[in-house]
Amino acid sequence: MKKAEKSATVHIALLRGINVGGKNKLPMKDLVTLFENAGCSRVRTYIQSGNVVFEASPALAKRLAERISEDITARYGLQVPVVMRSAAELASLSEANPFLRKGADPATLHVAFLAEQPSAASAAALDPKRSPPDEFSLRGRDLYLRCPNGMARTKLTNAYLDSKLSTTSTMRNWNTVLALLALCGA
Repeated sequence: MKKAEKSATVHIALLRGINVGGKNKLPMKDLVTLFENAGCSRVRTYIQSGNVVFEASPALAKRLAERISEDITARYGLQVPVVMRSAAELASLSEANPFLRKGADPATLHVAFLAEQPSAASAAALDPKRSPPDEFSLRGRDLYLRCPNGMARTKLTNAYLDSKLSTTSTMRNWNTVLALLALCGA
């Protein structure tokens, strides 16, 4: 085994806005190839909406979001933000969901994964009354959401979150979070 492979850890790439609603189509096999060509191993995808689990050194993973986004733009003409998490971060996130601790129905739960941790001032700009009865809880680079009326009715959208938090967000429902965690081997 090569030295670089020995230090490989499991990571998750969350791509925003591909294969949703019939636009921004990107075959998952092509996405796997992009990650493999970037130096990742054991690349696998989950459903057709840009969830990629792979192994890479921490150094490679750190610069991979920008590289994959640029490769997608160059090859497919799509502007696709990529947000990264390590398997350890995803495991911690799944254990810290404040709404599960309060007994919320998991079917109403989502996570907005943020590319960068927002400043305290940006976090304070989020309006807790924007979309009743929806609730949110910001923890570092993760925004937990409880949307009892569904995501189609919430006003807590990626566009709103991006503008208020000055970063890129991409959302996943709780079942997807758990499935990705299982793919990580956790």
